Amino acid sequence: MAIERYSRKAGTGLTLQELAMLEEAEKRPQVYDDDCPKLTPQQLAEFCPVHFDSMEERARAMRGEPERIAAK
Repeated sequence: MAIERYSRKAGTGLTLQELAMLEEAEKRPQVYDDDCPKLTPQQLAEFCPVHFDSMEERARAMRGEPERIAAK
């Protein structure tokens, strides 16, 4: 199964053909394999949203540096 990618300009609506493609995609089964195995409920629970206030904070986290609490 091939991955199809599309891009569009912001603020433009979907065409009827694009809506039909999305509806067809919703009907397809999810396919899991060695590269993308189905996750257990415990594995899914380990995911958490991440937000960084700055790129520096993100870079520190990527390097594994401890969190710093900023003085306000």
